[in-house]
Amino acid sequence: MSPTAWYARPVFFVADLARALRFYVDQLGFEKRWHEGDGAGTVCQVERGGCEIILCQDAARPDRGRVFISLTPEGLAALRAECARGAVPTEDLWWGYDCLRILDPDGNELLFPQPDSR
Repeated sequence: MSPTAWYARPVFFVADLARALRFYVDQLGFEKRWHEGDGAGTVCQVERGGCEIILCQDAARPDRGRVFISLTPEGLAALRAECARGAVPTEDLWWGYDCLRILDPDGNELLFPQPDSR
């Protein structure tokens, strides 16, 4: 990595880490990369295709996060098909451009811009 390169990961606050992990791993196909406390802690990271998200259990935090994830047209079509097969609710919306939105169980948003509308 270049000494001037920036590396960033969003932190999504969740009320129940086990529930959030089931959603991200079992429904969206992420892999758990690390989990503090040897798997017994309240913070972990999931990753899929280079997209890393830190999940932090804190039921007292009402804030919600949002991340924009860019995919190729084929990647977005494959994600739509996966969501349909897995009964993951999605929504098409406008957020400066056409996007596919997936809400996690705590209301955090994953927004996937339509490749032809950016």
